[in-house]
Amino acid sequence: MSTTIDTLRFATAGSVDDGKSTLVGRLLHDSKSVLADQLEAVEHVSRNRGQEAPDLALLTDGLRAEREQGITIDVAYRYFATPRRRFILADTPGHVQYTRNMVTGASTAELAIILVDARNGVVEQTRRHAAVAALLRVPHVVLAVNKMDLVGYEEREFERIVEDFAGHAAELGLPGFTPIPVSALVGDNVVDRSTTMDWYRGPALLDFLEEVPVGVEAADAPARFPVQYVIRDGEVRHYAGQLVSGALRVGDRVTVHPSGETSQITGIDVLGREVETAYAPQSVSVRLADQRDVSRGDLITSGLDVPALTREVRAAVCHLADRPLKVGDRVLVRHTTRTVKAIVQDLGGAESLTANDLGRISLRTAEPLALDDYAVSRRTGAFIVIDPTDGATLTAGMVEL
Repeated sequence: MSTTIDTLRFATAGSVDDGKSTLVGRLLHDSKSVLADQLEAVEHVSRNRGQEAPDLALLTDGLRAEREQGITIDVAYRYFATPRRRFILADTPGHVQYTRNMVTGASTAELAIILVDARNGVVEQTRRHAAVAALLRVPHVVLAVNKMDLVGYEEREFERIVEDFAGHAAELGLPGFTPIPVSALVGDNVVDRSTTMDWYRGPALLDFLEEVPVGVEAADAPARFPVQYVIRDGEVRHYAGQLVSGALRVGDRVTVHPSGETSQITGIDVLGREVETAYAPQSVSVRLADQRDVSRGDLITSGLDVPALTREVRAAVCHLADRPLKVGDRVLVRHTTRTVKAIVQDLGGAESLTANDLGRISLRTAEPLALDDYAVSRRTGAFIVIDPTDGATLTAGMVEL
């Protein structure tokens, strides 16, 4: 009997003091994902602060400096598991000046939890977090309305916030979201169903996390295989890397981009074992029937659904670096395993982008890139802009074809 369980990557985001760290701490504590010594340390710090109950927010605010300030200032990754699923949690900061951190945490997430304080409702940072989730095409969104205990567990307060958020979600083109009323401090609807909100018929947060479908790429997605290494074995060449979407099969006719050369797959190895078919996201090596000029950065595809080959790149972006990005800047663009020179032609009418700015960019690259629309593929539709002088990441981009 197989014991394999899948993994859900999810991110949390919320405005300052919405109780996000407490929610994550409650999730870890009540799912019994906290080691005894960790809990003892939290209890000790809480007692020193004069608190009667353990401050579960300390389970996620791992840096001493941020604990002393009472804020979360970076993306903190947590790993935990239940009998039904493994989880990778990216706990992102709430301050507006750390929007770039949410982009980092949510870029690979299949689900985002956006937290709202029931007393304050939807605020500017809530709308900003929803915009980032829409921009990154996060497949699933949970609206966690926290601190329901402070509004008397009133259903009408919950419904008012859900209606307000739904209006913003519709404007952003955000797909459907799942609203859940919670009290992280008390534990209502986090791991265990609330006994004080009998009007709510939906799942507790952990139940939803365990049941939501995993896998952002459709099973019939086009095959996309960026070449990472070329391994020579005598006269035979193996092209190694991660299959980021779709499937490759022995006998498939394939195209190599950007050269446009074609060949046929004669062999596929997964973990040193020959297979007939490989599926995303497996790491594989592929052998071709012909001696083609294939190198790191090339993209191998199969079938008729091919990416757009272009030197004109247009994308939605979030600027990540403290140094600004300006029209006319010469940069590097890294797309999958390929890195090319480029020049910034336009920034959506702006003269520059500064840290945490959301905007649009037009680039002209020195060599063509094989791109998919980000709405089609979050892997081959994404890229980063790099400073050629020191290799620093400047901007994250989502392709718009």
